[in-house]
Amino acid sequence: MISVCFKDSFDLEIKDIASDKSISHRCAIFSLLSDKSSVIKNFLRAEDTLSTLRIVKALGARVEDDGKVIKITPPNKIKEPSDILDCGNSGTAIRLLLGFLSARDGFFVLSGDKYLNSRPMKRVVNPLRSIGAKIYGRSDGEFAPLCVIGNDKLKSFKYDSKIASAQVKTAMILTAIRADKSSQYKEPTLSRDHSEKMLNVMGANIEIDGCELVIHPLTKYLKPLDIKVPNDPSSGFFFAVAAAITKNSQIRLKNMLLNKTRIEAYKVLAKMGAVVEFIKTDTKYEDIGDIIIKNAPLKGVEVSKNIAWLIDELPALSIAFAVANGKSRVKNAKELRVKESDRISTIVRNLKKCNIKVDEFEDGYEIEGGVFKSAKIDSYGDHRIAMSFAIAGLLAPMRIEDVDCINTSFPNFVTLLSKIAKVETK
Repeated sequence: MISVCFKDSFDLEIKDIASDKSISHRCAIFSLLSDKSSVIKNFLRAEDTLSTLRIVKALGARVEDDGKVIKITPPNKIKEPSDILDCGNSGTAIRLLLGFLSARDGFFVLSGDKYLNSRPMKRVVNPLRSIGAKIYGRSDGEFAPLCVIGNDKLKSFKYDSKIASAQVKTAMILTAIRADKSSQYKEPTLSRDHSEKMLNVMGANIEIDGCELVIHPLTKYLKPLDIKVPNDPSSGFFFAVAAAITKNSQIRLKNMLLNKTRIEAYKVLAKMGAVVEFIKTDTKYEDIGDIIIKNAPLKGVEVSKNIAWLIDELPALSIAFAVANGKSRVKNAKELRVKESDRISTIVRNLKKCNIKVDEFEDGYEIEGGVFKSAKIDSYGDHRIAMSFAIAGLLAPMRIEDVDCINTSFPNFVTLLSKIAKVETK
């Protein structure tokens, strides 16, 4: 448990926000597509991404880590492991690996902790099955543990996804690059596009036309990665909200990923009235730079577009909604129900504990701005719920239970939070 309460207004620069989790996962997995060693600086050393790194090693890669730089040397052939591949709490790891391993000869079993093994997997399993992948699991593949009988002779496909999901898209890309001929993938709106960008820089041939991809099979090994992982805008957003809701405060977040599919929540904060500035400093694999956020009076907004671009930030954004003038409405966000927890339900329950008026809908919720009262928060084992309500401790004292989950994505969160709030751990 942690207890959090207000300390003082702040003007702060933070360099050590957690490294980007999405890109760290992809660095580990994509390194297996080369025949040379990849060098990765600023890899996120959190439970989720370290699980992926251990799996890469179990598949035959040599992993060298001096504490600053990780070097991954891929095997000549993916190794069939003698044990279960443990994904911990990471939905990204298990879903991306389902795609990667479906197109590799061998027998693989993927599992995780009790939270991951209760999360729905058919959103990825069914698309992969539709193109010939052999995946088996509990409730006909709805839940892990999942068994993959890989096949390096999968056929090309034309797939029209009903949901905008970077995890589904990446899983399908990782099968398509090993298919017999070019494949087509389409999604209703653009989801995070790290995979296609990174793979193209490595030498893949993925044609990108908005929400449509043409994925050509690889004709040779990809170039190895030589990358410094930028800091995670989803992790940084907790402190962006802290600045936005704390009078006379501002924060500068350094070395942040500025991909347009990852900074939508910051733009919503700006629409609400906060002062937000983006300063670009690099563009090699992705746009990278600094983000400045300053406190200002906030007003309610409706969030119903580009949901895939801010799905992870909605719990923290809800704290800003809860102090804004007027009502804020989130729509078209049913995806929240299949995250580490049913985030629609957990956001609503915990805000009600804080005396905030909120109504729940199947695809979202409506929050009326008000005054927080002190509360005891249940994180439901969900790191983003835990951290979001820790930030709410700047408004009224909060006690958050089950906070070990924070280590899955942001191990130094409490250390950074201590710079702007009074924090006690128990």
